Amino acid sequence: QVQLVESGGGLVQAGGSLRLSCAASGRTSSSSAMGWFRQVPGKEREFVAGITESGGVARYADFVRGRFTISRDNAKSTLYLQMNRLKPEDTAVYYCAQGHWGMKEREYDYWGQGTQVTVSS
Repeated sequence: QVQLVESGGGLVQAGGSLRLSCAASGRTSSSSAMGWFRQVPGKEREFVAGITESGGVARYADFVRGRFTISRDNAKSTLYLQMNRLKPEDTAVYYCAQGHWGMKEREYDYWGQGTQVTVSS
């Protein structure tokens, strides 16, 4: 089993920045892709960003490209999401996930409990 724990969420004004972290423990593997998703009440969870096993390739949803950066430190078993120029519409619960390289929920096997990000206008 793999446990994923997100941290770093909070309240920030529009235009501000936050850095999310996701610490992995248990039967972790650096040979797994990882990703960030987000969800607002009443909507499906949506893909935000993903990164390959080595960290060499990343992909982003159109609505965050140029503002968010995903990275990972395999030595620390930690995934990051640097979020800049935040907008009120970025308000959501953010989840990290570990699994296969993809943009759909079903491609990921393990999920964290989520961390709330709230952007005020």
